[in-house]
Amino acid sequence: MTFRVWKWQFWQQIVLSLVLGGVAGALINNFGGGAATAEDWLEPFGDVYVSLLKVVVVPLVFAAIVVSVGRLRGVGSVARLTGKTLGWFVVTSAIATTIGLVVALIIKPGEGLGDLAGEATETDPVTWTQILQNLFPSNIVQAMADGNVLGVVTFAVLFGAALVAIGERGERLTSLIDDLYAVMQKAVWWVVRLTPIGSFFLIAAVVATYGPSSLAPLAKFTGAIYLGLALMLVVGYPVLLRAFGRVNPLRFYRNSWPAIQFGFVSSSSLATLPIAQRVSIERNGVQPEYASFAQPLGATIKFDGCGAIYPAIAAVFVAQYTGVQLGLGEYALIALAAVIGQIGTGGTPGPALVALTLTLTTVGLPLEAVGYLIAIDKVIDMGRTATNVTGQLTVPVLVARSEGILDDEVFNGRSRPLDAPPSDAVTGEDAAEPAGKDREAAPQPA
Repeated sequence: MTFRVWKWQFWQQIVLSLVLGGVAGALINNFGGGAATAEDWLEPFGDVYVSLLKVVVVPLVFAAIVVSVGRLRGVGSVARLTGKTLGWFVVTSAIATTIGLVVALIIKPGEGLGDLAGEATETDPVTWTQILQNLFPSNIVQAMADGNVLGVVTFAVLFGAALVAIGERGERLTSLIDDLYAVMQKAVWWVVRLTPIGSFFLIAAVVATYGPSSLAPLAKFTGAIYLGLALMLVVGYPVLLRAFGRVNPLRFYRNSWPAIQFGFVSSSSLATLPIAQRVSIERNGVQPEYASFAQPLGATIKFDGCGAIYPAIAAVFVAQYTGVQLGLGEYALIALAAVIGQIGTGGTPGPALVALTLTLTTVGLPLEAVGYLIAIDKVIDMGRTATNVTGQLTVPVLVARSEGILDDEVFNGRSRPLDAPPSDAVTGEDAAEPAGKDREAAPQPA
């Protein structure tokens, strides 16, 4: 292996950046000022990288949804595809919530935490009215400026359906939006090449801020969360992929690893969306017309980690900690709120607290007792987001298989490097591939 790191395979560059970031973070945590240094010198650079990805998310989601609504007619029934997608969202979320409740009841994370209540802070409850307002914004320009991607998705579906309805008169505008989609994909490709640098600062900031000792008081709770996430990743999704997707789960994880890995580092489903969409099309073999619809939708309302497993375990944690006895009715309400309430969580870092406050409000548990969970939220948010992204990639495979639009040759073939230009299936344009020595030297992600 050459010491010229820029010629390493892409996944090797990322792994190296994670290792170096972890080492740098540990040194800063122990000898370099910890959280203060991370806030001043590490977090700004990591935030800039995530912002570069997120700045293209709103136009990318809008263009992808508008274009895909029209293209879905050539794939199959729009209503059937949408219904199947939403149906699998609910099913997988219900499975994730059940896993969370079972883990919480066995481990009992809320017992034996001593006087941590003294660190509690108040949190604002989230209401169903606020979720509906996000879903149907009164000003789409303001929704875009505020990053209300849920509202953008709703408007884009309506806009795309209207373009289809007016027929030939909408073709020119549809073509322009298709070009916008290609431009956004190209911009994303440029930003993706910066992933190793961004990953270094993101992971270093986390390690520098939260040393191992910070997890000690809540180790039981943190362990319960990661156990629930692990069960969904190694049991829940693989069983569904094998039984209903009729694909090799190990191959699925190999194909999807770049997106899952970036979701873990960035803690943002929306920031991961551009990578996840290319993975879905170019590695998992989901037909582009459907993937361009399903992936943005999933990144907006599909959060098995943040919106299902986490609020289920945390709700039981709060009940056990405060001495509240829960019955079957309360557990059913927790599951219902966790599954349905995902549409209000958003795709930015930290949406799990929104889902949790909604769940606790629905069940009637005190919100004040969860304030100190914020201290470790970033640590567990990485695992939650990796699970979110996995679920968002799993559902399109399941639906595509049932509709006969899953390309097995792509799924089982050689993985396309994500640092290569987007293929014409993604952008709608012919993307030039490097040839000869340049192609051989191009980084190849795992």
